Amino acid sequence: MKYTQLGRTGLKVSRLVLGTMNFGPQTDEADSHAIMDAALGAGINFFDTANVYGWGENKGRTESIIGNWFAKGGDRRDKVVLATKVYGNMAADGDAWPNHDKLSALNIRRAVDASLKRLQTDHIDLYQFHHIDRATSFEEIWQAVDVLVQQGKILYAGSSNFPGYKIAQANETADRRGGTIGLVSEQCLYNLAERRAEMEVIPAAQEYGLGVIPWSPLHGGLLGGVIKKQAEGGRRASGRAADALADTGTRAQIQAYEDLLEKHGVEPGEAALAWLLTRPGVTGPIVGPRTAQQLDSALRAVELELGEELLSGLDEVFPGPGPSPEAFAW
Repeated sequence: MKYTQLGRTGLKVSRLVLGTMNFGPQTDEADSHAIMDAALGAGINFFDTANVYGWGENKGRTESIIGNWFAKGGDRRDKVVLATKVYGNMAADGDAWPNHDKLSALNIRRAVDASLKRLQTDHIDLYQFHHIDRATSFEEIWQAVDVLVQQGKILYAGSSNFPGYKIAQANETADRRGGTIGLVSEQCLYNLAERRAEMEVIPAAQEYGLGVIPWSPLHGGLLGGVIKKQAEGGRRASGRAADALADTGTRAQIQAYEDLLEKHGVEPGEAALAWLLTRPGVTGPIVGPRTAQQLDSALRAVELELGEELLSGLDEVFPGPGPSPEAFAW
């Protein structure tokens, strides 16, 4: 496994991030534990989750599965850089009591304590804001974070799904206040098929020293060889991938992508991950395996070297938006 620093911090993390969103809803606890053991054995030390994972009446279930894995001992917790998130409504019926969601100081305090209990740990390494809260000032948010850092409950703060201007606003506020280093990471939607983050989010993250952690690196399976798998009688596309393939233009683009990779003898899913690892500012993509076999495929991507001809071909199939502001101003 290869490692890098998380943004401007001294924290060293693996270049693949183990995403746990499937633990509980799609992968049972025993298999989830086996995947975490395999990931740790392969050198992945960066695990990502969120308090809402498990979804519906099972919100919090994913954190509990991770906590039960930590409780097995064997230095599991000490070896893991643990990241979770706060923002979402944790009520099982979706009807949150006032102050039981978003980023008020009260909810941050409550949510941290609940996550720590489920995770069976005394601290969270990276505590991420799952979404912007338009009703809460960053002065209040950083005041809450400062208290949690002083209490030893969290070490670093990160963002997820933030626009570039909010990254700037958050860290400028942190700088004015002093006492906190501000956001150290941004977790955003970013992959070959969805490159809008290159316009504002990633430049802002680089300017302020945030590590970029892309989620959905295969764009809901669309970049994982979905057309070839269907032709071979494998698992059919569903959800976002199925909706995208219903569009003839998108289907032609994905076919061109798969044809290009077949020409170079590279598996599509591994190429999509390897491409992200070449991108400026990217710490590592989040991989969310449902099975041990999917984890094995992701691990191969870390060692995959994409040649200039292939990288150029990928840019032709999936052209990025170009630099900001030229991409929209000229």
